[in-house]
Amino acid sequence: MSHAPETGPGGAGFHMANVRRKRPTRRRAVAVGELHPGDAFEAIVERRLPKGDALLMAEVAGLQGAKMAAQLMPLCHPLLLEYVDVRCVAVPERRAIRVYCEVACEARTGVEMEALAGVNAALLTLYDLTKPVQPALSLQSIQLLFKEGGKKGLWICPDGLSEEERAHYRPQSPARMDGARCAVLTLSDRAAAGVYEDRSGPLLTQALLALGAAPEVVEILQDGIEALSMRLRALADAGLELVLCTGGTGFGLRDLSPEALRTVADRSVPGIGELFRSESRHHTELAWLSRAEAGLIGGCLVILLPGSPKAVSQGMAILGPLLAHARAMLRGEPHPVSGAVHGHA
Repeated sequence: MSHAPETGPGGAGFHMANVRRKRPTRRRAVAVGELHPGDAFEAIVERRLPKGDALLMAEVAGLQGAKMAAQLMPLCHPLLLEYVDVRCVAVPERRAIRVYCEVACEARTGVEMEALAGVNAALLTLYDLTKPVQPALSLQSIQLLFKEGGKKGLWICPDGLSEEERAHYRPQSPARMDGARCAVLTLSDRAAAGVYEDRSGPLLTQALLALGAAPEVVEILQDGIEALSMRLRALADAGLELVLCTGGTGFGLRDLSPEALRTVADRSVPGIGELFRSESRHHTELAWLSRAEAGLIGGCLVILLPGSPKAVSQGMAILGPLLAHARAMLRGEPHPVSGAVHGHA
């Protein structure tokens, strides 16, 4: 029996990815490819091809190609690019022209296709200007070098980057929290009673481990003010630097985590809760109802996140890049650099 092919929402066998519920983040991608022109290598490098300066024209074409990616690929999202840079680098030992295209913007989806489109446009232009003197040309090794931003953060091609490429583009991963003394607290009457398994606490633990921090304390507490306030004070007095809490930030009568924090906090950090709500609105309009909050108990930063695993995962994607910087501020150390950089300069 034959089966009809799977179709997208519009009834066709394809569809554009729905990114409406994704959060815009800083995106950057660098793609690379090579032209192998054989005997025409010197003519290209010395800029004496019959049609003109192939290297300069290729850079212009690469800029245009990156901007036209959505017109060339039907399912590619049109993006408002904020930065495009194309470089043509001669590699004498291989008699090759290596082309790089760097693209950056803030968007809900990545810019790797734009970077690849820029590389291909530049390479084809080199090919076009070189073929009158050398028809035996080949385009090789076209690939994504690395990308930044979005849920998965930094991805680097398995082939790796050369020292020159790494120094020029400086791929950025979230600043690490190696050696940070941390705790994870889950606030839930039902989880504390064993009615259901806590899934949010382990997600916070995994997020800290990914940043290089190993939580010293992972506990489940009952909702309310007294238990949490006493535990937060004890953890701060013990020298912990960061306490991440999940649960108790809703409208329920026992959702009193913000009130507990206020009883022991020396200073509030309002921007963290504001950032969480503002960025979470891209996932759900209900984000504005969250009472997520943060405060300082001496040198310990406490952050209160909602109780759902989804909100915790999204919250750490939003707040995670700030943690190392916040820790450095509290310790009086130079502030680490994190986050995608728009352009290498």
